[in-house]
Amino acid sequence: MQQLLIDFTGHMPDGLQIDSALSFKPFMSFLRKRIKEEKTVKADFFKSVLEKFEAARLPDELSIEQFYANAHLLEYFYATVSPMAAAEENTLWALWVPVQPIIIYGTEAFYTVLQSRKTALHNKSLEDYKKERIDMVYSYILKKFYNYHSPLKHEQYNAYQNEETGLFQYYTVHINTDFIEATAKGPLPELNFGKLHAHIAENTSSQYLEDILPLDLFQFRGISVSTIQDVTAEKAIDNITKIRLTRTAETDDVVYKNVIQSLKTLVCSSKIEFDLFPFVRVNGKMVYGFGRGGTGILYKTWGDETLSPESFQRQASHYAANPNSFFSPDVAKENIREFSFLQTFVNDGVRSLALIPVFHNGVLAGVLAMHTWAPDSFDEKTFAKLEPAIPAIAQLMQIYIDEFNLEIENIIKEKFTSIQPAVQWKFNEIAWEYLYRRKKDASITETAPIRFTNVYPLYGAIDIRNSTVERNLAIQADLEHQLTQLLGLFTEAQAVQRSSLLDGMVFTCKTWLQKVAGEQLTTTEEGDITYFLQAESVEYLQHLSRQEPKLKERIDSYIKTIAEVTDSNKQALDHSMTLLNNTINNYLESEQEQLQKGYPCYFEKFRTDGMEYDIYIGQSIAPDLPFSHFHLKSIRLWQLTSMAAIARITRALLPSMPKPLRTTQLIFLHNNTIDISFRTDERKFDVEGAYNIRYEMIKKRIDKVHIRDTEERLTQPDKIALIYFNDKDVEDYLPYIYYLQEEKVLDAEIEELKLEDLQGLTGLKALRVTVLPE
Repeated sequence: MQQLLIDFTGHMPDGLQIDSALSFKPFMSFLRKRIKEEKTVKADFFKSVLEKFEAARLPDELSIEQFYANAHLLEYFYATVSPMAAAEENTLWALWVPVQPIIIYGTEAFYTVLQSRKTALHNKSLEDYKKERIDMVYSYILKKFYNYHSPLKHEQYNAYQNEETGLFQYYTVHINTDFIEATAKGPLPELNFGKLHAHIAENTSSQYLEDILPLDLFQFRGISVSTIQDVTAEKAIDNITKIRLTRTAETDDVVYKNVIQSLKTLVCSSKIEFDLFPFVRVNGKMVYGFGRGGTGILYKTWGDETLSPESFQRQASHYAANPNSFFSPDVAKENIREFSFLQTFVNDGVRSLALIPVFHNGVLAGVLAMHTWAPDSFDEKTFAKLEPAIPAIAQLMQIYIDEFNLEIENIIKEKFTSIQPAVQWKFNEIAWEYLYRRKKDASITETAPIRFTNVYPLYGAIDIRNSTVERNLAIQADLEHQLTQLLGLFTEAQAVQRSSLLDGMVFTCKTWLQKVAGEQLTTTEEGDITYFLQAESVEYLQHLSRQEPKLKERIDSYIKTIAEVTDSNKQALDHSMTLLNNTINNYLESEQEQLQKGYPCYFEKFRTDGMEYDIYIGQSIAPDLPFSHFHLKSIRLWQLTSMAAIARITRALLPSMPKPLRTTQLIFLHNNTIDISFRTDERKFDVEGAYNIRYEMIKKRIDKVHIRDTEERLTQPDKIALIYFNDKDVEDYLPYIYYLQEEKVLDAEIEELKLEDLQGLTGLKALRVTVLPE
């Protein structure tokens, strides 16, 4: 034990005037009470201690000098209030002047810790230091005089940075006020506890209490007892838990960095590295999740840079079937043949390694790796320190897994279903209503209709010019090439062998050549020619090869060559069409996010020979957001601008296309609202009502419309066509056309055209503008 006075008020003058003095009187009162209550032999011990204090005949108040003059009594004080089994050299215990920051007596361990962490106690601001003291004193006063248990903290948390490891260590200072007597020097005011609660919530309780309940109303006599407890492990785990609760997907790098730092704090070593590898699954099979935590050494060992998806799935599934912990103090000394996966760690300079399977609700959630770089190492004792943190790590990994699953689900919704984010709320609402009704009546099997009323439709189509004609020409060119090659081979064969069967094959080949060159083939004729080329003629040639060995090399060469060049024109066309469609699709995808920021809208694309899209916007799509005509104007400007951009982008692709193709751009203007509903049988939105169905009918008939009294198609490459019925329908678009003309995106000329009558449709008009090159 040590008698050493440390007065912190000298370092942090807080200006508090507190009437306090040392006294053993409260402790002696405590002993008398315990003697009456205690039924065990402890009562005898308490009696002997009390006799020692009574024999000393001490005054009610003691000076520091008088206190130290009775140092032999302090040993008994310590023995009475400290745990019997606690060794003095390991106990962080001390006595203080009541409610004053003045230490006067304590264990050797306490003073050692205090001296080594003195800077941690002094690096607080005067304001924080004063508030901590006031909170502690008023907590005692409120409990003593008002029987009010204040939420103001009694324990003080402190942190200091270990000079050796560079890591923070945490400890609590707990103040025991059981041996303090407080008395009021006069009548005390009544407290408004409602106001007090409000001030505590606003963190202004100290000032409020000082104003209505000044500290000079009280005097304090006795001794404060404090203990220090190392809570580094608890704080490290608590930090991981807080990270888990507050993290976002966008801050994963910071999250993992903080988690790793907390784990290092937990094991008290900055030389130990950590790595987290969550296991994510698709259809129950392990797949890459691309989540990298810590050093990334596990991803290097099991990631896609080292293993193929199939190899990873095989190894991960094998591990998941028998997920054991692994520990090696020196991986270089392990049998690499037995543990082949260790080679990567050895090559990277790892010395000690522990792999810990992490489970969440009994399911393997991932692996936690703990390792050092050579020459540093750790042993099993350090490895065991991680155990308290495993549940928090498991929950963190599960959150990553849940986010991965949600990301997959969102992609499916966005790419493959009609449940887009803008209308997800409606599906959620209807699903909840269905669940609610079904819980009350199990016979209910139908959901309420999902309907959006009074929405403005916007339709656009980007078509590949003459795609059907180009496809037919490509097919015919490929068939003509193959038939010509085959006819040449049959002619060569006639010089070696004369047979009626060979003559018949030559005749069939010439007949099909004439058919291909003369007119457009029907689907049946195309199928018959393909069968003749790929089956009938090949079988005959293989027979001929066996009959005439001299022709074998030539026939084998033909069969190989024709397999390589089959459909070459069609493949070139398909490649060009795929390039165009992917480019258009990627552009529209990239525009979606920006488009949704203006006002939520339903956006659905359809792949044809080109690309079509429907957009629906209106108040019913987002009931909580006010909708105005300006939102509609904004999306119409986007529609016109995006069509011009697509025309320019697709034109720029011409040099990259094996078969040059052009696109046409069409917009149908409809200035009235319609109603749409979700059809569960087709999993898509469709229009409702006779008038609205007419809108759909118009969309399907206008793609190949001609200008009235001409053979000219309305849609043309490098142009945007806007079809409408009434002049009012085009009013919103004209200012945007003028704007894009001013920006040199559109040509100055605007063609105003009347269109031919279509079945059930008369009076169609169009504007047509040319998109200028960039």
